[in-house]
Amino acid sequence: MVSAVLGVPLLVLILLAPMAGALMIALLPEHRPALIRRVAVTAASLSLAGAVYAILTYNTAAGGYQHEVCVPWIHSLGIGFHLGVDGISVVLVLLHALCAFTGVLISYAIPQRVKEYFIFYLTLITGVFGVFLSLDLFFFYFFYEMAVIPMYPLIGVWGSDVKERGVVKFSKEYATMKLTIYLTLGAVVALVGLLWLYVSAGATTFDLVALQQQFAGSPLDPGLQRAIFPLLAIGFGVIAPMWPLHSWSPIGHAAAPSAVSMLHAGVLMKLGSYAIIRLAVGLLPAGAQTWLPWLAVVCVMNIVYGGLVAMAQRDLKLIIGYSSSSHMGYVLLGIACLSPLALNGAVLLMFAHGIMTALAFALVGHLYDQTHTRYLPDLGGLAHQAPFIAGCGVIAAMASSGLPGLANFVAELLVFLGGWVVYPVQMILGVLGVVITAIYMLRLVRGTFFGPSKPVFARVTDATTAFAKLPYLVLIGALLAVGCWPGPLTRIIASATEPFIQQATQQPVRAATLTSTTQPESHSP
Repeated sequence: MVSAVLGVPLLVLILLAPMAGALMIALLPEHRPALIRRVAVTAASLSLAGAVYAILTYNTAAGGYQHEVCVPWIHSLGIGFHLGVDGISVVLVLLHALCAFTGVLISYAIPQRVKEYFIFYLTLITGVFGVFLSLDLFFFYFFYEMAVIPMYPLIGVWGSDVKERGVVKFSKEYATMKLTIYLTLGAVVALVGLLWLYVSAGATTFDLVALQQQFAGSPLDPGLQRAIFPLLAIGFGVIAPMWPLHSWSPIGHAAAPSAVSMLHAGVLMKLGSYAIIRLAVGLLPAGAQTWLPWLAVVCVMNIVYGGLVAMAQRDLKLIIGYSSSSHMGYVLLGIACLSPLALNGAVLLMFAHGIMTALAFALVGHLYDQTHTRYLPDLGGLAHQAPFIAGCGVIAAMASSGLPGLANFVAELLVFLGGWVVYPVQMILGVLGVVITAIYMLRLVRGTFFGPSKPVFARVTDATTAFAKLPYLVLIGALLAVGCWPGPLTRIIASATEPFIQQATQQPVRAATLTSTTQPESHSP
């Protein structure tokens, strides 16, 4: 059954509301910035309302893809506009909708070229929605590129140089060029893998559901799977970001404007891990069995190396940027375990980390606008002038550190419990990563908000109005709601991970829940 709102299919509304907003803004005069902002907020609000409705109406008992829309396009190639969500993608659609909505509110601080900014920003939002909603490989890749391209002007025009006490470490032009080159090369590698898969399989369709059914009945040659899997894993792993192809990401975070950093760390990094789950593991299970143990080794480098480098940083955005690379290591590790509980944790951690890091970058943006510096040794005592922002900062730091009661704790716990039997050494090192995270996040909070008040920051203002507080409260509310009541999301995720693991491992498994104890046998390298 296809849900519709005012005659428009639900998923089409979620996908095209931001693009409709961008087209409307393109027709508005530049001297009407207030109207432009209202159109952008309305578009993001429609997508958020649709995402909330989609997850509230998702039938966990039925599972599978729901709210599907399928419109044939190029019959000779088997390409069609096919949308749908399962228990994994519907959670990520909600994540993106939350980050996009709050990012638009944060973008009210953009002072110049407002019209062009919101056109690119809403185009970026549309591209990300398209990746999570598409069930056709052609449109999946189309929207993937559509999500990457707007990053170049958004950072290059509205971003800022990364400085330490007035000395430029990285220019915004360098950051955006490096980001574009890395992501483009990764996308090309993934495209080679997808085309090789399509041609070698003798496929007559790009429809993902049809391909899954075809490969379930007639699996690809295991040698071919082992050859194609690294192309997809590495190509999409660049945006994850997977070590050692991660160096573009932290400087991209640091140079981007606040709302773009929120989407970059909160959602774009999840495109890679989602593609690995959906395409690499979902279509190439034999290749996954061979290569995932080695991916688990790389994940440890993400976790430990990213955490140690974050400890050495002094720029607030670079700290959070390297922290994001470290936390995405837990997501990739949960995927590599190929167990229901760990995969549940990986998907839930994508949601939790996305909300947490969006909150963190929004807060840093507010502080930078007020103090004109992100250099940690120059900050301090800001809780005196901005107690609300300081309180939100403490919550973000505690979420990043895995404090119970917040969503990150539940997600990381699921990964650790689900992966202990599979990769005990990696899990021990992962726990070490949690300790490292607590060290640099506590240092960040102490150095930024506490200590004596500094006269140079006497004019710093807090977020005082309800409108200014709204984006922070929405994100904190999501962290607390999932952290205190994770059951609804874990049940939705489990409805997709159970059949997924069955197909990927070719053996029956029990549903992955918070109380599940079934684990696959160890396959550590």
